[in-house]
Order: sequence, then structure tokens, then C-alpha cells
Amino acid sequence: MARIFISSVQEEFTEVRRALRDYVSRDHLLKEYFHVQLFEDFSARDRSAERSFRDEIAACDLYLGIFGTAYGDPGSSNKSPTELEFDAATDLGKERLVFVWGSPDVVRDPRMAALIHRAESHVVRRRVTDLSELQTGLYASCVEHLQRKGLLHRKPFDAAACVGARMEDLDPAAIAAFLRRAAAQRNYPLDPSTPPWDVLSHLNLLDHGHPTHAATLLFGRTPQRHLPGSEVKFLHFHGTRIEKPMPDYKVFKGNLFALIDDVIGYVLSKLSSAVDSRERQNAVAVTYEIPRSAIAEAIVNAVVHRDYSSAASVQVSLFSDRLEVWNPGEFPPELPLIDLRRPHASIPRNPLLAEPLYLVRLIEKAGTGTLDMISLTRKHGLPEPVFQQEQHLVKVVLFRPTAQVTAQVSSQLKKLSDNLLSDFEAGVGGLSPHPTAQVTAQVTEQLGRILEAARPSASREVLQQSAGLNHREHFRRAYLEPLLRSGYLERTLPDKPTSRLQTYRLTSAGALWLERFEAWLATKQSGKNPGAG
Repeated sequence: MARIFISSVQEEFTEVRRALRDYVSRDHLLKEYFHVQLFEDFSARDRSAERSFRDEIAACDLYLGIFGTAYGDPGSSNKSPTELEFDAATDLGKERLVFVWGSPDVVRDPRMAALIHRAESHVVRRRVTDLSELQTGLYASCVEHLQRKGLLHRKPFDAAACVGARMEDLDPAAIAAFLRRAAAQRNYPLDPSTPPWDVLSHLNLLDHGHPTHAATLLFGRTPQRHLPGSEVKFLHFHGTRIEKPMPDYKVFKGNLFALIDDVIGYVLSKLSSAVDSRERQNAVAVTYEIPRSAIAEAIVNAVVHRDYSSAASVQVSLFSDRLEVWNPGEFPPELPLIDLRRPHASIPRNPLLAEPLYLVRLIEKAGTGTLDMISLTRKHGLPEPVFQQEQHLVKVVLFRPTAQVTAQVSSQLKKLSDNLLSDFEAGVGGLSPHPTAQVTAQVTEQLGRILEAARPSASREVLQQSAGLNHREHFRRAYLEPLLRSGYLERTLPDKPTSRLQTYRLTSAGALWLERFEAWLATKQSGKNPGAG
């Protein structure tokens, strides 16, 4: 097993160095080949510190130097431990990885700045600004080390060259757009005018000069030409089961940034929403029946953490009561399902793919995504998400609140179809403390307005407007379809259900319902209790 010696015993990087040790010990690939040695882990010995770290460096396979702003105590040798360690690794001919922590304009101790400048003549260094970038850089360097040693003959999917892909297949505009977003979201140091080759090199997205799978997925002009399974399928079902006919089926293609944005936007367009007023702010807030952030988290996770060696696609399915997001793959063995509901480590399947998405804040690295989904749905008054592993598929289920309204409509229609007028009046007239009483009254009055508008006939748009509902899909699913199924409305063109000339008219059962509703409404408006007998 190869040993990594992490330099710098300064307090500046104490937690960072420990986090790197933990990262290597947990990663599926790295833990099989590498062991991290920290200087403070050495047992006490009867010899000088300088002799101790030199012996440890002599025994290591990789030296990793983290150069920050402080230089450290030079001691009697007039050199800091960090510089002594770097010199020892150089003298001993060790493979050296140097990471410079901080942006180019950060103020450094002049002696540290001089050491960084000197290191440039010996090794290729990388600049990092946070732990996640350091982890990604270390991962890529370790994989390259294993390949040079002949210990790893196949790269991880995201780090391997995409067969047939060339630099010309990447979109410079997509790369520039990424750099602008990354600068705005994470202060990423590369300017949008940075040449694509340099950007890919900085992100470890080149394999011997060829674009990797991760590069193709992130910035390709047509990634699905090289990786057909990277598309996302959206399926829409009328009810709660997978059955035909489907009102909508769509396949999304493009680079991951566009793909994620397009899928999230399309799902939101199918959900009911409420628009806030401009009384307090100019920007209008839109609230969806399922929290937008929870939907985004589920879709982004599916795209980033899926198993790309599988030919299957990510699938997003919308039912009348829930949203399901499936992706090919499995949860890591060290992350049981129960841990998704409590704080846990982030274990990305495709770390080089995840890093750019982290830089634009599409994902976080703290392992809080599932916890955020749980918190968001709770605040929204919805059931908690369900996380499932089914054979080689990961499934996330988010529930919709409209199932309550749809059930209320069906319940009211069933009562009246059985001529239970007294039950109808009791359920609607007295706004009792029962938690659904207000919903019941609102739904019943909306039904009355819809049926009244359908006399003699009316289009879907007119019926929707009569109920005061803004979202077409919500109206169709929660009101129009139950009225049709219950026999209170019928299509004027039954053989052409999707015709643009389609209208809806009141049936005899609907006319009876409306007659009773209008009698109830008149009694209510007169100030009497309609449910008082």
C-alpha cells in the first residue's frame, strides 16, 4: 500500500489535513491503494523532529505539500518545517504534489511566497480555495500515480477519456458560462476568457490530452452522441400507477448544466403554484406544491451520482400524488439508507463530475442534500421523502399535496351521487373545527361554479376560469377528470378527447347536483344554517 506524507504541521491546516486523511480512508478506490501519514500521528522517538520527518518522507511514496499564507517557525535551521519537508522530498526524489491554498491576490508571508515560487521550478502546482477542490485534486493525482505504476489499468468513469470525443466537440460558450456562474457562486478564480484547454486542465477533465467522460457530459455540444444513456426521460401519468395513456412523455438531452435546468423547469411547469404579491418586494415569489429546492436536489443527485456504465437513463415520473426520480446505480455500501435521515459524509460516485456542479452551487459537499429535502417537505406540510434501493436502481419519492384536494372532490361527488344531501349539507354548511372543513367548503363551491359554467357547454379554459384556478394541469387532474369520471360532465366530442374544439357540458346527474347546490347556496346566503335540517 502506497503511503502519502502530508506536509505542513502549521495550525493553519490542522483540520484540512485530517479531513484529507479521512477522505482517502473512505473513498472506494483510494483506500485500497493509499494510506495517509500525518506527522502528529508518529509515535514519540528519541530523535529530532527534523530527523523523524525525513525518515518518514524517505518511507513514503507521495509527498503532498499544502502551501498557505503563513510560513511557520523557522527554528534553528532558519527554515520552517514546511520548507524543510519540501526540500527533503526533493532531495530524496519523491513524487511531489503541491497545492497552493488561496486566491492569487491573497497576502502571504514573503518567505512562503518565495517557497511557492521556488516550488514552481520543481513541480506542477495547483491552486485551490477550499477543501473540496483539494480533495478533487488529490483524487486525480492519486489515480495518475496508480496508472504510472501499472496498478490501475482502468480509470474511474468520470476520469477516463471519452472514446471518440475531441476538444472540438466541446462548447466554448458552455465553458465560459460555467466560469461566470462559478465566479459568482464560489469565487472561482479562472476568468471566463480562460482557454478551454486550461479550464479542463484545472478541473482534471483531460486524460492524456483527451476530453474525459466528465468533460463531455459537462460541456459537450451533443453529449448523447457519445453517451446515449445520459439523457433524462420525463413521464407523466394521470393516476397513481404506471399505465397508459400517458398525457406527456419527453426526453431531455444536452450538457448536464442545460439538462438539469431544463428538467427542473419542465417538472415545475406541471405542478400547481401560487404567486406572491409585490407588496413587500419587486421580485414575485412563486411557491410550488412541492418545494422547488427539494425537486432540484432529487434531480441533480440522480444525474451526478448515477452509474454511467449502465445504459439506462435517469427517469422522472409524475403521478397524481407524487414525483418519483430514478437513477441507475446503488447507494455506497458505507452509506445505509437509515443514514440518509441523519448527518452523514458526502460520498460522490463521480467526484470529477460533481466538482464543477459544486462550483455553481448545484450541489453541496457536506452530505446535507437528503436532510434538506426532509426539512423542506416538512415545512411545506408534506410527507417526508422516501429513499429506496430497488435492485440496481435508486429511487427518491416526493409527495404532492393535491391528492388531498382530488380526494375531497371525489368524496363530495360520491356523496351526492348517492343522494346523500344531508351529508353534503352537514359537510359543507357548518364550518366546524374539523381540519378539512374549510377545504371542503372551498372545493364544493368551486364544483358548483364549474358545473354552472358548463350549462349548456363550455371549453376547458372557461371552466377553469370559473373555478378561479390558474394552473391548467392542476385543474385537469383535481377537478375536470373527477367530474368526467363521476358522470357530472361529458365531452361534446367524446371520440376526440384532445381536440382543440373540445367542450364540456352538464349531464342530468350534474344538473341535479347543481340544483341542490344552488338551493344550499341560497340558504347559506340567507343566513340560515343549511345543515340544520
